[in-house]
Amino acid sequence: MARTLSSFTITEAGDDYLLTIEDESGATHELTATYDQLDIIAEALIEHLDADDDDLDEIDDEDDDDATDKKPA
Repeated sequence: MARTLSSFTITEAGDDYLLTIEDESGATHELTATYDQLDIIAEALIEHLDADDDDLDEIDDEDDDDATDKKPA
């Protein structure tokens, strides 16, 4: 079962970076990553957030259309 993210940090560790991820139980996981790996992660996050934002915009647009279709009482 997946755990819920509680917090994370990214710090420089020599030529690489140290990712420290903490879950809701307080367990921590440390991973090293290169700059290029962090860049790939950042791009993936941006793509997902942009897609979610587009989905939310479509829902907001539908809600706005519904509101204009209704006449005030």
